[in-house]
Amino acid sequence: MTDTAPCGVRRLRRASPSGLYSDDRCFPSSNGAVNTMTGDPRTRERFRASRRRFLGATAVGALAGIGGLGSAAAQSEPEEIGLGGKIAGWQGRAPDGIAGETNPTLNLEPGTDYRVIWENLDGMGHNFALLDGDDATLERTEVLSEAGATQTFEFTAREAMAEYICEPHSGTMRGTISVGEGSGAETDTTTESPESAGGPVPQGPTVALETVAGGFQVPTDFAFPPGDDRQFVVDLPGQVYTVASGGGRGEPFLDVSDRLAERTGERGLLGLAFHPDFDENRRFFLRYSAPLAEDAPDEFTHTEILSEFRATEDVTGVVADSEQVLLAVDEPTKFHNGGALAFGPDGYLYASYGDGGGPRDTGPGHAADWYAANEGGNGQDVGENLRGSILRIDIDGADGETPYAIPDDNPLVGEAGLDEHYAWGFRNPWRMGFSNGELYVADVGQSRYEEVDRVVRGGNYGWNVKEGTHCYSTANPGRIPAECPDSTPPDVRGGEPLRDPVIEYPHARDGEPIGLSVIGGYVYDGAVDALGGQYVFGDYSQEGSPQGSLFAATPSEECLWEFEKLEIAGADDGELGGYLIDIGRDDAGELYALTSAGDLGGAVHKLVSADEPGRTTGNTTTATNGTTTGATTGTAETTAGSTDSSATETMRETPTGTAGSATETTATETEAAETTAMATETTPTTTVGTNATSTPSAESMPGETNPDETSNTDGPGFGVLAALAGLAGVAARRLVDR
Repeated sequence: MTDTAPCGVRRLRRASPSGLYSDDRCFPSSNGAVNTMTGDPRTRERFRASRRRFLGATAVGALAGIGGLGSAAAQSEPEEIGLGGKIAGWQGRAPDGIAGETNPTLNLEPGTDYRVIWENLDGMGHNFALLDGDDATLERTEVLSEAGATQTFEFTAREAMAEYICEPHSGTMRGTISVGEGSGAETDTTTESPESAGGPVPQGPTVALETVAGGFQVPTDFAFPPGDDRQFVVDLPGQVYTVASGGGRGEPFLDVSDRLAERTGERGLLGLAFHPDFDENRRFFLRYSAPLAEDAPDEFTHTEILSEFRATEDVTGVVADSEQVLLAVDEPTKFHNGGALAFGPDGYLYASYGDGGGPRDTGPGHAADWYAANEGGNGQDVGENLRGSILRIDIDGADGETPYAIPDDNPLVGEAGLDEHYAWGFRNPWRMGFSNGELYVADVGQSRYEEVDRVVRGGNYGWNVKEGTHCYSTANPGRIPAECPDSTPPDVRGGEPLRDPVIEYPHARDGEPIGLSVIGGYVYDGAVDALGGQYVFGDYSQEGSPQGSLFAATPSEECLWEFEKLEIAGADDGELGGYLIDIGRDDAGELYALTSAGDLGGAVHKLVSADEPGRTTGNTTTATNGTTTGATTGTAETTAGSTDSSATETMRETPTGTAGSATETTATETEAAETTAMATETTPTTTVGTNATSTPSAESMPGETNPDETSNTDGPGFGVLAALAGLAGVAARRLVDR
């Protein structure tokens, strides 16, 4: 690689103010109640009440019955409290009075020493923190991301203590502390909220999965080119495969693995789009994570590349040396890359870019913005970089040495800001697509909410002022601020509204998990009558294990859409038996679920009617090419289909390992995925408290030693890629520079 950007490559690091807006839809106050049949039905106060519902009308005196935790008398050893930690909530273990309860109230005696021993139950990133009545953090531990690992924390109870939480998942892992008489002892009596009866999401239609091809590792994208009856599947390690019309995975159409950065975090081959006139010009486009450009800031991790390629006339391969790099965006962390590509009905290419990751969307590589209450955030900046946005470019034009043109009606043309921006205010827009001429973007949330946005030109979708419809604080992610702006100031693009999503849901409701990272889809226009006109989308995992979900939402002009969970015919408990990575669509309007790991393995599954003859049932399926889905197919992917490994295990290849060869892997070095909400390497057991040491965050900023900062509160984020690198048995490796 040279020390300068290749000729014609757009490289951006300018700084300037801002720009414009467009279209009015529906902008409810971010501080008001949310439609109870969608999203999160509770206000903060109702949530606090409902998570203590098991206490019923218990009197203050009865609270001692949850364990008699401690006495002010002399202690030889701290009183022990045992908990299990998973996204759905803290699970009480000891003493007996809290065993089996979710987010149990802890009744403590002031001045008494306690030792909390908790186990990570789901392999997600969790920590233990104590809050006062104003939600200020009193004490906290580092983040622990390894399933089965334990952490010990000692503290002395004092009256200021009001709650205990996991900071990355404070919306669901949150319990009350009662210190002595009266401190937190009064509890509200509530009943189960009606919307959660029968499960956290209403049950919807039953569909079946017809597996059309297997043998992939982490299939990240799916495309159906004009004039070709084959489907093309993108695999994270760097290959694009064809799927013949009769089914089955073909040979690699293209392999760019030698151009990729080390596959840790959320890096790899991320997106594919065919030119609308592909049958005539053979042009197609890829998004991938390359090693860091030599002229990029030293503290950055890699460079995201958007490139054009050209297929051979018979479309059996790619013309040698046809790659033309269109755009190179240097990234400060391995996370929040976005990566989706799509052509709109206007013929322009749309590309999604995440906010760059980092603790609370702050630190190096994050621009200052107009919202002083939060520290920086690329989602609200449109002048310094292209992160946290949907871009739109004209790949059929050129502007001098820039190998593309800017559409005349892009919102910032002639205004302050970078002209490539089409919409902004996103955290990690992982998947997106057009349906009926409208662009739907699934934006992966932080620690509480997932969202799907119906995107318009010049729209601002709120991050990191808001997470979904809710206010967000970078200073204290464990607390939802009482208020925040619903628009930018008048001097920032004329006071543009912060647009709310059309779909929103919490990670869990009443202790029952819903999901971690939203996966965008399409409005269904295929042969399954029960799905007709529904927006079909999903979530990568319910609790970190290889069990994703498919949902169907009813479009409406209301601000939030109602949605139901699809049941999978023949599957265990009707659940999707693998991580959901992407939802693809063919030219007939049929949809496909792309999965990895679990029983389904790395495969592509068509959604069909549950009554359709010859459909695939169950979670152990066989692809039509005769290979068991997820089984090894000449690559080191045995793990994907045969074990339910921890979602944070990332196996590393030996330096000589290459794609397509069986390699020896080891899980001794754990790359904690950002799905874990905190990309932190930890030892299996960490003791934090008196005379204890903390484990530093792998994603902490250089030199960051502030004891008041968590390792990282990046939220469940979307570490599917980092996590699944291990699950698929594919090692992260440093590949040679181009």
